[in-house]
Amino acid sequence: MKMISGVLAFAFVLVVSEASAQSVNLTGTYKCVQMCRQDLVGGAAYITQNGPELNLLDEAGMPSRAWPDWFAPATRIWIDAWNQGAVYSPDGMTIQFDSGTIWQRDLGPPPSPPRRRK
Repeated sequence: MKMISGVLAFAFVLVVSEASAQSVNLTGTYKCVQMCRQDLVGGAAYITQNGPELNLLDEAGMPSRAWPDWFAPATRIWIDAWNQGAVYSPDGMTIQFDSGTIWQRDLGPPPSPPRRRK
């Protein structure tokens, strides 16, 4: 009976931790706004997310793979090739890397104002 209880508790922990991991979809285009590589402030960076796995392309064109950080999967990612982590805002609009680099989501230009009819 203890064995069954232990197995059920372990399964519950796995389900709960997987459900809480990566609470926001980070797929999109970002702009580097601080401490950018090669001084490319305003340069475009891209993230493509497939489940918990992420593909990143920084403002200098360096690709890497990332995944939720083991210790804080709902708020941090680990970028393997860059050997650093990053924290992201709850809405996914800002990503701050351990090196100090900051990316902000690029939503494109604002819509043009409506035309007035004469």
